[in-house]
Amino acid sequence: MKFQVNRDVFSEAVSFAVKLLPQRTTQPILSGVLLDASDGALVLSSFDYEVSSRTEIAAEVDEPGTALVSGRLLADIASRLPNAPVIFSTVDGKIAVSCGSTKFTLLSMPVEEYPTLPEVDERTGVLPADDFAVAVSQVAVAASRDDVTPVITGVQLEVGDNSLSLVATDRYRVAVREIDWDSGTGSAEGTTALIPARTLSEIGKTFAHSGTIAVSIVHTDDRELIAFSADKKTVTSLLIKGNFPPVKRLFPEVVDNYAVINTAELIEATRRVSLVLEREAALRFSFSIDGLTLEAAGSEQAQASETIDAHLHGDDIVVSLKPSFLLDGLGAVRSEFVRISFTKTENPNKPGPVLITSQSSKEQPGADNYKYLLQPNLLLR
Repeated sequence: MKFQVNRDVFSEAVSFAVKLLPQRTTQPILSGVLLDASDGALVLSSFDYEVSSRTEIAAEVDEPGTALVSGRLLADIASRLPNAPVIFSTVDGKIAVSCGSTKFTLLSMPVEEYPTLPEVDERTGVLPADDFAVAVSQVAVAASRDDVTPVITGVQLEVGDNSLSLVATDRYRVAVREIDWDSGTGSAEGTTALIPARTLSEIGKTFAHSGTIAVSIVHTDDRELIAFSADKKTVTSLLIKGNFPPVKRLFPEVVDNYAVINTAELIEATRRVSLVLEREAALRFSFSIDGLTLEAAGSEQAQASETIDAHLHGDDIVVSLKPSFLLDGLGAVRSEFVRISFTKTENPNKPGPVLITSQSSKEQPGADNYKYLLQPNLLLR
């Protein structure tokens, strides 16, 4: 094997290939990146049985061939090479890398022991990359980080007629965002896919500026996976097995009691007042015609309070919310103002979950189809 590639293009391709590889693995061979040079192109691939990455770049190939090398080491080397063409060649069973006056010799791992990458041919639909990246960042924060219940560590994708819903929950909050979806001539309505939130977050960042992303959702007898493809890059992920809880039904159709607040002011006030709180403690939010008062009863040595402007529609109300969860929702709103709506329960003395949505102005609701439902004691059955 012998080929030459552009330094910057190669470095970006290696970075993509290793991004989703686990930091530690019980099988060293799964930490490798597969290099396949042929017909004027170099294909770089990685696979750990759960997630795979594949990208193709242009290369001057003198001798076609395949090699498997340590992914993290290759990424470190590629990011520090001088500004010159990179030449790879096989010498006595090892991989020689030269770039200008810089030379490396890498151990070649046994290609024959490397697992076969999953292949996905059929496309389920297409979605806008920028909207998808934003939607993933808005929703993934609500996914659980507790592996005890794997089904809620993922983000559920639900295909509608012309839209795709992203849903996540950790039993204390629920986030939902809808974006445009084009299934072409086929009909994928009703199709679902439950993807690990960490994996989906990396996919969203990777393809954020790709124009459109082709998505393939495959359900077979032995494998359920999803593939995202754009710009000669493909990432596949095994789906999480299990039934995602029907949390979308928790969202109310209409809420008459709500407050509109400047998002940045509420974020800063929440951060300041919560400084005195002990871990896992909640902040008290009192909404009235005079504004919003935040109160933190921290330790005996420290308490805090602050009042900011709020435009209340409906009755005065007091709610206690976990500040970190609130800040996640406020950070995802991405609008100058935020609407906090107060749902009701059968017990008039117990407030229901608060609904956080975007607000274009003090009077005009937002139009990004993002919803975030938060209640410290929200338990889903």
